[in-house]
Amino acid sequence: MTDVADPIQQTAPEAPVSAWDRVKLARNPKRPHTLDYLHDLVADFVELHGDRTFGDDQALIGGIGKFDGRSVMILGHQKGSDTRENLKRNFGMARPEGYRKAERLMRHAEKFRMPVITFIDTSGADPTLGSEERGQAIAIAESLVTMAGLRVPIVATVIGEGGSGGALAIGVADRVLMLENSVYSVASPEGSASILWKDAAKAPEAAERMRITAHELLEFGIIDEVIAEPAPAHENARTAIRATGQAISRHLRELIAAFPLHDDEALDRLVAARYTRFRSIGSWQEESAG
Repeated sequence: MTDVADPIQQTAPEAPVSAWDRVKLARNPKRPHTLDYLHDLVADFVELHGDRTFGDDQALIGGIGKFDGRSVMILGHQKGSDTRENLKRNFGMARPEGYRKAERLMRHAEKFRMPVITFIDTSGADPTLGSEERGQAIAIAESLVTMAGLRVPIVATVIGEGGSGGALAIGVADRVLMLENSVYSVASPEGSASILWKDAAKAPEAAERMRITAHELLEFGIIDEVIAEPAPAHENARTAIRATGQAISRHLRELIAAFPLHDDEALDRLVAARYTRFRSIGSWQEESAG
């Protein structure tokens, strides 16, 4: 008699999580935001406001606190948990004054030799006419230049959406980490689908082709570590935040050990290594056949 497996005991293999599924998880409104990470990971946080030119942007927050026993400068996009807060925070889409505030605070961190930690979570920079009139592109470019030459260690973590130049503006770091269900891309899947196929409905296909998930970007060498989410972060925020803190702490300790903050020559090497890191992204080598 042939043995027949009990169908009740058979377990179907889990379907792989698609890139579009990751996008939807990254956008979940209940996913923890920057202030949630600060609440659990940072002691004595003091928020600093304003760009000293126009105003204060609440879509991008920054300030000084104690992380792992060390004074650090922290920057991060802040989305809202409900409609009212999202309107206040502009859905995490920073305006020029937000990026100018970030640049000001990074310069402050460099002056006092404090490491910089950033949390990336935005669909992109604010695209409105007012932001363009106040120099959105220039503000992002100046933030990029500042981070490229900043003489302190920088660790960036993508905790949700990492969209376009709005994300990269605080992402030029020595170590870039991503939560497993976050995404990091040059444009949104909907925007890319509209450009490529004139049809935003093809966003799921665009997400697959753009290779925007954490594991794919780790394979490309664009990021340094994927922080596992045994359960999506919006279902178990405390576990995700704790794992993120442990990863940031480990990378920050490694950077400070390799590039001591009191050593000017070491900090010069840090900047050179950061420059080389980003210049090498996307490079290729052609080989002739035969």
